[in-house]
Amino acid sequence: MILVRLFNEKLAQTSWLIGDDETRQAVVVDPNRDPASYMAAAQKENVRIVAVTETHIHADFVSGSRELAKRAGAKLYLSDMGEAPWKYAFAESDGAVLLSEGDVIEVGSIRLHAVHTPGHTPEHLSFVVIDTSVSKVPIGLLTGDFIFAGDVGRPDLLEKSAGVSGGAQEGARALFASMQKLKGCPDYAQLWPGHGSGSACGKGINAMPQTTLGYERATNHAFGYKDEDAFIAGVLEGQTDPPPYFAHMKNVNRAGPETLSGRERAARVSVKQIAEIVSKGGLVVDTRPTADFANEHIPGTINIPFNKAFLGWVGWLVPVDADICLIIDARKGGGIDEAVRDLAMIGMERVTAWTGHTVIDTWKSDGRAVEQTPQMSVEELRAKIADGSVHVVDVRNPGEWQDGHIPGVKNMPLGVIGGRAGEIPNGKPVVVHCQGGTRSSIAASVLQARGVKDVINLTGGFGAYTKAGGEIERGGEK
Repeated sequence: MILVRLFNEKLAQTSWLIGDDETRQAVVVDPNRDPASYMAAAQKENVRIVAVTETHIHADFVSGSRELAKRAGAKLYLSDMGEAPWKYAFAESDGAVLLSEGDVIEVGSIRLHAVHTPGHTPEHLSFVVIDTSVSKVPIGLLTGDFIFAGDVGRPDLLEKSAGVSGGAQEGARALFASMQKLKGCPDYAQLWPGHGSGSACGKGINAMPQTTLGYERATNHAFGYKDEDAFIAGVLEGQTDPPPYFAHMKNVNRAGPETLSGRERAARVSVKQIAEIVSKGGLVVDTRPTADFANEHIPGTINIPFNKAFLGWVGWLVPVDADICLIIDARKGGGIDEAVRDLAMIGMERVTAWTGHTVIDTWKSDGRAVEQTPQMSVEELRAKIADGSVHVVDVRNPGEWQDGHIPGVKNMPLGVIGGRAGEIPNGKPVVVHCQGGTRSSIAASVLQARGVKDVINLTGGFGAYTKAGGEIERGGEK
């Protein structure tokens, strides 16, 4: 058997290519919207993709199953489980084979047996993998968003993203029932999950690329509950709000994503055009590193650095229906083509304009003023807190805040701070901080763009504050 893990670091998302080394046929499970990567992997392994499937209707990225099946000339297999709202609308038109509990995908000597494992979503399937050329004994389970290394798929997305009342409780109850199906499975069974550390589809996924059922039984919190009610309470506890784009992704992937080929490239625009976009309240995202942005930037722009966290913060801070102009520094990251391709992975397809990093110099040479983001040390902050001359905002996640925060400081997570800017009192400089300084730099740019101009970033964040012996408190009202 051939097994290839294809991990997209920017999405914290895993696809699996499984092939038969005799027939040189393969199946791809849970592909994202980059079909070229799977075609390249198949070529490298000298296999032909004859089947494409996915475990469920994804919420965190645009599925590539439809496009990959067409490009590879492969048969598409989709779940037929769940109620009508969770059926694939394009299955019939694409000639997809619909899968129910017990159905099998055959690829040479490889068998993928479908198991209905709802909880994360109603239609979710996992696949028991058997290599019949060796044994009829299962090797492992492709778990998708059912079980991760260190966690299970969050069951609250239907309620929080799709607005299904009571969906979190129902999902958790279904997830508990799904886990009972594992009782007869041996500890040695391999588990191949659909996400790694950093994904918002779980609350505590660890970084192991794969795991075993025995190890998860010993270490995964979800296996530690003795009864259904305790499981439901434990799994739902601490689940943060998902990024806003998740709701859009569910609809896109259910209806059927469009292909990426044939799209026009965004136009490169001049300084004058950038000024017009900003003056009209348009969205300009400066993707340079936070230090460069803090040193000087065009007023009204927001900073989301083009790194592995780029897509996550775009998904929180940029509306899916917004026209986007990007400032790109190809010397310190990817170029415009990579940025556009990455954004399309999460359904952000309205990148209408872009310009390079030299726009800042041109902006200044034209006599226009730039803006800075001042920095403050921990020592300065402690003095300012003592005399009450600043207002401090903690932009970390609620769980981080509960575990310890500066006394009297409110929690406004980065993902929602734009909508809560009006809660920040006027009359004092605003100091924003996160754990290390990166998220707060982004938050400062959002506040500045929203008109909160006297914003300062805390250098080193809460980590530097605690290291310097700053007073903290735990728990309390956010």
